[in-house]
Amino acid sequence: MPFCHACGSEIKEEKPQRSTQCEQCGADVHVCLNCRYHDRSAPNECREPQAEWVRDKDKANFCDWLELSERGPRDRGKEQAAKSTFEDLFKK
Repeated sequence: MPFCHACGSEIKEEKPQRSTQCEQCGADVHVCLNCRYHDRSAPNECREPQAEWVRDKDKANFCDWLELSERGPRDRGKEQAAKSTFEDLFKK
């Protein structure tokens, strides 16, 4: 079950169109941040090697490779907490 990158609510549409918006917050759904291939550490922040570069990862795009991610809002929170903890190691 995929979740909106902006508000964490469930996305009910399986194959969103470019114009699809979240029913709760109105954020675009067809975006890199909702995609299973999105990875900040990968080239172009995408694990799909054939995908074209997208500048705004939180804006609707025309990527044909988009597959909604099953990561929930809690998973993203863990990622942010780990990054914050890592950065704290280097603060004086």
